[in-house]
Amino acid sequence: MDKVIEIHDIVKNYQVGSQIVRALRSVSINIDRGEYVAIMGPSGSGKSTLMNLLGCLDTPTSGKYILNGTDVSKMEDDFLAEIRNKEIGFVFQTFNLLPRYSALENVTLPLIYAGIQKVEREKLAIETLEQVGLGDRMYHKPNELSGGQRQRVAIARALINKPSIILADEPTGNLDSKTSLDIMGLLDIIHKKGNTVILVTHEEDIARHAHRIVRLFDGEVSQDYKNDHIIEV
Repeated sequence: MDKVIEIHDIVKNYQVGSQIVRALRSVSINIDRGEYVAIMGPSGSGKSTLMNLLGCLDTPTSGKYILNGTDVSKMEDDFLAEIRNKEIGFVFQTFNLLPRYSALENVTLPLIYAGIQKVEREKLAIETLEQVGLGDRMYHKPNELSGGQRQRVAIARALINKPSIILADEPTGNLDSKTSLDIMGLLDIIHKKGNTVILVTHEEDIARHAHRIVRLFDGEVSQDYKNDHIIEV
């Protein structure tokens, strides 16, 4: 299989006062293109640190991270930002939408950074909002949308650059159970269309939508297995 992510012996330490906190201890994971993987673990297990590294929001203390054939382990911030914008679509628990911008304007933002002209930006954003079922809400601002609709806007923004990976961090954490199922159904569809989806969650029922589950404990991979009980929406 074609590997989109290869991480080898990743260590991440943080200096907190006079103490060194070992957040990740020699973690190695490969993820194939088109996989649907859930990363789980209790608070303090290192899953947020791993997500930040996978998303090129941080770099490891040591070890190697190959993303789509490029070693990003020791890249400077400017190069990491460029890789992030091109390769990774983020979906966050808190949506991270700009409140004064319409759904359409929020979705076009990554295309501005990518240097796409305005007419093309709007065309692509409209198509993507229609893809996530929000064609009739594109001119609404976040405060005029429900939580589920805001998360659909965030997913459209994550998809707009056709990234290698969709990285979803607790994407249902602020949603009720029915809306959570709707959003997981949308992520299932996105995966079936060929996207690599990495889901970071502490909820067992949400993780069971993924086809593979990686569990972290004390900064190490404690389990990595195929999910034989996939929840289909």
